[in-house]
Amino acid sequence: MFQQPNNNMMEGQLHPFEMTQNTSESEIARMRDEEFDSALKSGSENHEGVSGDDDQDPRPNKKKRYHRHTQHQIQEMEAFFKECPHPDDKQRKELGRVLGLEPLQVKFWFQNKRTQMKTQHERQENSQLRAENEKLRADNMRYREALSTASCPNCGGPTAVGQMSFDEHHLRLENARLREEIDRISAIAAKYVGKPVVSYPLLSSPMTPRPLDFGSQTGSGEMYGAGELLRSINAPAEADKPMIIELAVAAMEELVRMAQMGEPLWMTSLDGPTTVFNEEEYIRTFPRGIGPKPTGFKCEASKETCVVIMNHISLVEILMDVQQWSTVFSAIVSKASTLDVLSTGIAGNYNGALQVMTAEFQVPSPLVPTRESYYVRYCKHHAEGTWAVVDVSLDNIRPNPAMRCRRRPSGCLIQEMPNGYSKVTWIEHVEVEDRGVHNLYKQLVSSGHAFGAKRWIATLDRQCERLASLMATNIPTGDAGVITNQDGRKSMLKLAERMVISFCAGVGASTAHTWTTLSGTDDVRVMTRKSVDDPGRPPGIVLSAATSFWLPVSPKRVFDFLRDENSRNEWDILSNGGVVQEMAHIANGRDTGNCVSLLRVNSENSSQTNMLILQESCTDPTASFVIYAPVDIVAMNVVLNGGDPDYVALLPSGFAILPDGSSGSTGSGMADAGGSSGGSLLTVAFQILVDSVPTAKLSLGSVATVNNLVACTVEKIKASLSCENA
Repeated sequence: MFQQPNNNMMEGQLHPFEMTQNTSESEIARMRDEEFDSALKSGSENHEGVSGDDDQDPRPNKKKRYHRHTQHQIQEMEAFFKECPHPDDKQRKELGRVLGLEPLQVKFWFQNKRTQMKTQHERQENSQLRAENEKLRADNMRYREALSTASCPNCGGPTAVGQMSFDEHHLRLENARLREEIDRISAIAAKYVGKPVVSYPLLSSPMTPRPLDFGSQTGSGEMYGAGELLRSINAPAEADKPMIIELAVAAMEELVRMAQMGEPLWMTSLDGPTTVFNEEEYIRTFPRGIGPKPTGFKCEASKETCVVIMNHISLVEILMDVQQWSTVFSAIVSKASTLDVLSTGIAGNYNGALQVMTAEFQVPSPLVPTRESYYVRYCKHHAEGTWAVVDVSLDNIRPNPAMRCRRRPSGCLIQEMPNGYSKVTWIEHVEVEDRGVHNLYKQLVSSGHAFGAKRWIATLDRQCERLASLMATNIPTGDAGVITNQDGRKSMLKLAERMVISFCAGVGASTAHTWTTLSGTDDVRVMTRKSVDDPGRPPGIVLSAATSFWLPVSPKRVFDFLRDENSRNEWDILSNGGVVQEMAHIANGRDTGNCVSLLRVNSENSSQTNMLILQESCTDPTASFVIYAPVDIVAMNVVLNGGDPDYVALLPSGFAILPDGSSGSTGSGMADAGGSSGGSLLTVAFQILVDSVPTAKLSLGSVATVNNLVACTVEKIKASLSCENA
């Protein structure tokens, strides 16, 4: 059984293979054979449990002792390997039961054995490749010599360059082939000696939709949306994987214990039901972990529990699929990618799945820096109907001085409940260095509510309701404007989801893009993007502008004011004072504010074509959004009839509403009625197509126009809400 790793365990036990310098090739080959045999007998030391005496020894610097497999165990597994080199989960469990080993120990032994057999084959292949490379080099030299001494058959003089094009082309092909073979040998050798290959390709591209080419990005072939930190991280080396697995197992044990513990680890606050993390008790209960807190970092830890309308299996699938996960949590996850999959799980599900990931977490405002993290995600089935998914940072294995956030064991415990519901207990435990947070958001961030467990669980609850409404078939037909066509509902909700994702991706401080503060103002940030060959966006130059400010009004009142079509003409300058009417809507949650609407602006000028607006409003106790985009009438008719929504061009604008972090606003927050729940932090963001030619230059007039649009909208909102609050 795995025990929690400490620093001593991190220092050693990297890989069963090591190369000795200044050794002849024959000696190296002999040493490799011996080391492989030794590795099969003792490699499982990395994964064996620590003896009872060592576990109780309080001395932190004492080296751990590990058990070796017995000769009987090795003989039995050798015999089984001859019959079946790839045992399935059931066979590993049975073999482990007979031999007194954990199934994971049996799995690692068979992996090492298969590696030995594979390496013997690769050694032979290496010899063949070396011989072929020598032949290629000889051919290369022959072509070079022929090129240098070639003469014209007519005059006997030097041959012109143009006349040698065939030979040059052939030479380049041979050189390219030679380079490929050398790279292949380098990769095989790197794998053979247990050192990382120079670069590892991503198994998945960053999953947050980012089809726009931001003007601030000049490089090519880079991981889109990644900062310098995440761009510098590759998949883990083979030698690191045993430590990563052991770290994940220890993190899982810690997460489950933290989720089940109460006082004194989680203390009830004096002002209500909020729980307060006892850091001293944590250090006493979990003394090892991933090491001490770095200097200058602060601890943020929170726990929340909620019952959501989704079965436990579907929840696990969302959390373990990076694309679904980043879509469901698009307001929090600005970028995510999977670097390596160490295990896909067993028995046809995610039990035992291990993934090495990077992610960037955000607050929907350009004034709050994002948090980047490099971690392993581990999923485990604990008992019937109970699952857990844990994240833990890998910065101890792959140190990076640019790391400003590390995740101690964080994740959730999922328990099956009747009628397709699940009980989710979420733990969020990070250590961060918060620099660069604007004064407006310092109170919210320092309170832990900006990135805490409550925000994750509230977002999950709201998204589960949204998904349930998407699958609903018993739609009431009595209300006017309710879309009852099942295909039309799915298409419209899918289009609205893309609109929300696009808005969230462009409103935060993600390292994917650079905000520029306009001269003469400290508030408005702008950036330009180029949209090319994207059917989901109009082509041309897109200018984005955003600003955040505080309002002395509760988040709920701000949300109700902005989503109400009857008050839209009080702030929406682009509607030109026209009457806004709701044509259709889809309710997607218990709260009446959670819905997707299709609005029509009836212009007072009869010569102007009436405009349609797609709007999604969503709210939970931690954040609210009102996001909208003008849409083409013909395209929306196609969508309402169940057509493909991916070809509807959208440029979303809208609002992100957060509590200001005061004690009144971080309790029940958005759900409060009246104005007793503190102030609000409102982010206003616009996307405007300023030129339909992608190669055009941005004019200062366009920037001034958008700046005036933002400023006028902000003033109108402040004036309207001040009158209400008076």
